[in-house]
Amino acid sequence: MGFETKHRKRDFEIPKHRQILLNEIEQDLLSDENVLAVFYGGSLGNQNTDLYSDIDLRVVVKDEVFEEYRLNKKQRAKNWGKVLFFEDFPWTTYSIAHYDTFIKVDTFYYKMKDIQSSVWLQNIKIVHDTNGLVHDILKKSMSLSYMPNVQDVEIWRTKFFAYVHEAYRRTMRKEIYYALHCIDNLRFSMTTAWYMEAGKQPNTFGDWAKLEGERSKLQDWQLSLLAEWHSSREPDEILKVIKSIVPEFIKIHKSLCKKLEIEENPEWVDEILDMVV
Repeated sequence: MGFETKHRKRDFEIPKHRQILLNEIEQDLLSDENVLAVFYGGSLGNQNTDLYSDIDLRVVVKDEVFEEYRLNKKQRAKNWGKVLFFEDFPWTTYSIAHYDTFIKVDTFYYKMKDIQSSVWLQNIKIVHDTNGLVHDILKKSMSLSYMPNVQDVEIWRTKFFAYVHEAYRRTMRKEIYYALHCIDNLRFSMTTAWYMEAGKQPNTFGDWAKLEGERSKLQDWQLSLLAEWHSSREPDEILKVIKSIVPEFIKIHKSLCKKLEIEENPEWVDEILDMVV
């Protein structure tokens, strides 16, 4: 990894403990007559786990017990191992449990009607499916492909414009952390555009998972640009980074407009960006 920490020995043990957790989860859930299906998403679904991979658990339960299971989500997670803390909210349908083995389990509970075919469900690992629902959804999902639409591009570009303007305002106000947050969102906006152009489903906005590192789907030159778009707290450097992102934005904006037959309107784009850069 290029550096050492005092936890390396612990870290090498994570895969073993993750398998123990998986065994406990499945032993608990698969014997529950109210559980209709159990499957994994994320790295387990993609079969590309590493030392630090979470367990993304999806549980489909009978409609009549859904609320009971949602309310009991934290207690259920305690059945599988020693939980150090939770980070979720009481009113959500998911539970995020952090265990003493440094493993995180994200558990989402669903009713049958909540499971719909989606490109997000193309890479899942099914371990329990009493009525064939999830296998059917997986089959339908595999026939889908992602293609951005006009609304996707419109939302993307206007948010980019907004973050450019906001980064400037916050820099001038000396609200530097806010400005750097905007810079981070500009970088993320570019990954979204690269994914859209390549016909890949972008991450949920702000989710940097698998955008860097060995599992990244970005090209080397794109990763290099992301690394170059780094800023210190110096106002001049923040504005310099914004300016350095703009050429790639203009290039990818033109490409997406052409692909979706959207009016590019470069004069309008320049008018917006020239207010900052």
